[in-house]
This record gives sequence, structure tokens and C-alpha cells, in this order.
Amino acid sequence: MACAAAAVLTVLVTPDVGASSIRLSAGAATLAPYLDLPMPNRDASAAPGGVNAVLPTDSSNLASLLNRARGRHTPPHRYVALLQQYWLAAACERAGIDLRSWNPRAGINANRQNLDKSYTLYGQLQLHHRELRWAGQAGQVGADFGGGLLDLMLANEVLDLPGIAAAVHELDKALVQRLGPGAMDLLPSGLAATLRAATRITPADVDRVIGMILVMQKNIFSDLMPMHVAYVTKGLPALQEMRDAGLFGDDVVSVWRDVASADPARITSGNEALLRREQSTAIGAQWAEVRRYRGDVGEALTYMSTVVGSPSVAGVVPLRLYHQVRYTITAPNGRRAAVTLPLPDWNWAVFDSRWSYIRSQLVPKYSYEVAHNWPAMAAIFNTPHEIRMQQHRPTANIPAILQSLAAGVRIQYI
Repeated sequence: MACAAAAVLTVLVTPDVGASSIRLSAGAATLAPYLDLPMPNRDASAAPGGVNAVLPTDSSNLASLLNRARGRHTPPHRYVALLQQYWLAAACERAGIDLRSWNPRAGINANRQNLDKSYTLYGQLQLHHRELRWAGQAGQVGADFGGGLLDLMLANEVLDLPGIAAAVHELDKALVQRLGPGAMDLLPSGLAATLRAATRITPADVDRVIGMILVMQKNIFSDLMPMHVAYVTKGLPALQEMRDAGLFGDDVVSVWRDVASADPARITSGNEALLRREQSTAIGAQWAEVRRYRGDVGEALTYMSTVVGSPSVAGVVPLRLYHQVRYTITAPNGRRAAVTLPLPDWNWAVFDSRWSYIRSQLVPKYSYEVAHNWPAMAAIFNTPHEIRMQQHRPTANIPAILQSLAAGVRIQYI
């Protein structure tokens, strides 16, 4: 741990020698400063820019350094950060993103173009490489994701509305009156947290959560896009070099062999494995961190994102209709009753629940659309992402949702 901390400190105090200040010519600066580097920002959470601030952020300089390392037969593990930075820079340049200045914590307005360019690149990769379904699915759902973030910004205004307190009060009253004083204990943790926290979530809380979600968006790009761009540029040998450097294991190379196999079943399996890596390895811990943020506040905001989430892939049910809240109670009149609430009994921020939804809904239905409805899919990816993002914005209607819940409690006596 001490060595890791020292490495991070070294990076933080090292002057920025990014693309604007370093120009390597043949036989120029030694290779040594760019070898054996840690990657303190590999998950995009530590700072703007790439994986290590010592490294250039343009692919031409990085390529020069890489070629020098390869020419000297340097073991790949010694240039692991350099290799990751190269393919990340190449991906950013292909998307039109300035890696050096990419700062997810700057907020949605500062990152709106980066969102647009990221998801546009995903869609273009799917258009030109039918086997790259992870990229296509991310590109389509990215419009829903971006629209959700735009509406989450509006939560700063929604949470100040007088109606929010009244809505919470009405829901409390409806549940207690109809189901008894123990009803609140039967609610899913996310809904209970929303009722407890709804009147004390601040604009600063919303801004903090948006920043954390944008960190995850960059982290996904930084993890998966270098692989994709390496694959479409240099093929499987480029991914094998990444494996040799220690960026991932043999399992990931095997996944990419499936993607490249031209076998429909293996292509589906390979892309599903990439999706699982995205949701588990890349951002699993970060979603858990968002959910833990300020106790009930993080639980409430992640739960409400589950309530309003509705991926636009054909045939996929909205998140709130997947595993609704259902339980059996003894009502105040002594009769047994089955209760259904028009809300989810799960939270998108919990990996197991999120993966269950993704695997049962998104993966098979997206794969079906690619295989059987390609003209419609191509039309989606040929529509500018900004337009799709605006079309798929959920409504920032937390008071209305809570009011409808109060009116929509269904009780069936049994």
C-alpha cells in the first residue's frame, strides 16, 4: 500500500507533460520515464486526462514511445501504462474527444459533448462491424443514459417544489391507513430511503451523484474502447499484446476470439461477457459507492433512477416494471391481502439485480434486433445521438411518481 501511495503522489506532483507540451522526435528523450508506470487514474476517478499524468495524451507521441519500447524488446509488462494510454488516446481521437481535458467531475454541461461523441463512436463501430454488439447496445442505451442525466439535473428544481413534501406525506398516510403501521417496514429499501430522504436531498447531492455517474461513463469508455479500437485497427494480435502487458487475462482474449469467430452463438456469448465486464469489473464498485453516498440520499437517488429508467431497445420492459413490489400482509381488518405497488423491488446500483435485468432483457432483445431488424437498427445509429438523447429523456416527476404510488396501491384480499 505504501508503494502504491508513493506512486500516486509522484504522479500528482509531476508537471503535466501532455500533448501540448511534449513533442518526441526520432532519438529524442529517453524511454525510461515512461516505463514501469502505475495507472492511478485507470478507473477515471482520480483526475482528468488519461491513466497517468506523466504520459502524453496524443497517439502519435505514444506510438513513437511504444515503437521504441518494442524495438528494444522491452517486456510488455514494463510499458503497460504506455500501451493502455496509446489505445485510449486512439479511441478518443477517433471519437473527437480531447483526452487531456476530459474531466467527468466537471458536470453534465461540461461533458455533454463527450457523452455525445462517446456514444456516437459506439454506434459507428456497430454500424461497420456487425459483431460488435456491446458497442451497439451501449450506443443505443447511451441516449437513454444521457437523457436521464439531463433530467437528473432538473431534480435540483424538482426537489425544491412544495409538492414533494405533500407527496411523501400522502404516501405515508395511504400506506399506514390501508395496510397498518407496519407497512413501511415492508417496503423495498430504496423506496423507504426515498421517503426518508426526499425532503433533505440537496442540489449539491444531485451534482455529486451526477459527477460520480459521469466518472463511470468515462471509466467504461476507458476500459472497453481501447480494446475495441485495438481490435478494429490491428485485430486479435493487438489484444494479445494487451494481455501480455497485464491489462487483462487470457479470459478476455478468449472473449474477443468469440466476438471475432463469425459464429452467431459465440458472438452473442462474447458480447455478453464484455457487458458483464463493464458492469462488474469496470463500474461495479463505483455503483456501490454511489448507492452508499450519504446513506439514504444515495440509496434514494439510485432507486429513483431505477423507477424512471426505460431503455429504448425494442421489447425491453421499463426498469420499474421488472420485478415489481409484491408482498402479502394481514390488513387492519384481519384479512390476508396481496399487495402490489407500481414500483420496482430492486435497485439498479446493486450488481446482481442489475445483471439479472440486463441478461434477461437487454442482451437477448438487442441481439434479436441486430439479427432480425437490422435496417431499423442502422436507422437508429444514423440518427445523431443528441437527437436520440432528447427523444428518450424520462420526465423529472418525482412528486408525480410518489402521488401515483399513493393512488396506485393495489390490494387483493385472499
